[in-house]
Amino acid sequence: MRVFVTGVEGYIGVLLVPMLIERGHEVVGTDTGYYRDGWLYSDRGFKSFPAFINKDLRRITEDDLKGFDAVVHLAELSNDPLGQNKPEVTFKINHLGSVDLAKKAKAVGVKRFVYTSSCSVYGVGSDDILTEQNPTNPQTAYAQCKVRVERDVSQLADRDFSPTFLRNATAYGASPRMRFDIVLNNLSGLAWTIKKIAMTSDGSPWRPLVHVLDICKAIACAVDAPREAIHNQIFNVGDNRDNYRVREIAEIVAQEFPGCEVSFGPSGGDNRSYRVSFDKISSQLPGFSCERNAQSGARELREVFEHIDMPREIFEFRAFTRLKQLQYLIRTRQIDDEFFWRY
Repeated sequence: MRVFVTGVEGYIGVLLVPMLIERGHEVVGTDTGYYRDGWLYSDRGFKSFPAFINKDLRRITEDDLKGFDAVVHLAELSNDPLGQNKPEVTFKINHLGSVDLAKKAKAVGVKRFVYTSSCSVYGVGSDDILTEQNPTNPQTAYAQCKVRVERDVSQLADRDFSPTFLRNATAYGASPRMRFDIVLNNLSGLAWTIKKIAMTSDGSPWRPLVHVLDICKAIACAVDAPREAIHNQIFNVGDNRDNYRVREIAEIVAQEFPGCEVSFGPSGGDNRSYRVSFDKISSQLPGFSCERNAQSGARELREVFEHIDMPREIFEFRAFTRLKQLQYLIRTRQIDDEFFWRY
């Protein structure tokens, strides 16, 4: 298949592209380049990069999408703090930009549209384990946009256009285009650089986790699956064994980083807590199963940090934290108030 991937220079995208190419697909990618300053390590396994369009999501045209069999859409403002920083811009990019991309793809005959949503749409849950059938309860602009895109793009589905919505658990794991603003990666960075994880809360909220390469595998399986398996379907992406309390994640990380101390604070103000069922994806998406867990992910990160002898200034570098990087680009007037490049 010919696959058009947005966000190919991001945390997931740089790992997804080689996987799709290895499966025999022809890939063309696009990215606006916000995070191009950050590259943690070079991986000899990273041999292939697609034909590339350097363009903002909001400026993708129908001509850019002609001739493709599938669109995989990763390119959005990518977490809760970033979304809350400028909610009005978040809605323009993540909601309106994504729906517009889907409409253009459908208009030129693209058959499949794989959208990376998030389990954060569940927001505040009880101790119940939530399935794709449970009501969503988004708490942030980021999560609200995910719900709106799912709603609006699902209405475009017909016999010629098959959207699929992958609600990823919280990602973790090593990527050349690293992110240190997600929980397991951040805690691993602290464990390596200062040998201390001092949590400001009691760590009681639930978070489902999924390795970045297992996210890539889910996307690849959705591209490859028979149409009847993925047509207008929502899948939670992860494994039932990987629902953790945040304090458990901290303890797992500390076990993999010798000498790391862990402490906890009082009950915190972050009310986002949800446990998620991954029964549907394991039984209904052909070829998918998670191959990694939090413990192996923390070990992988320690090995990467050892290999590159990672100093604290690299861990704290702005380009590895999405909000820091966008604030830098705004402060230096490289992007405008709508997040378009000035130059």
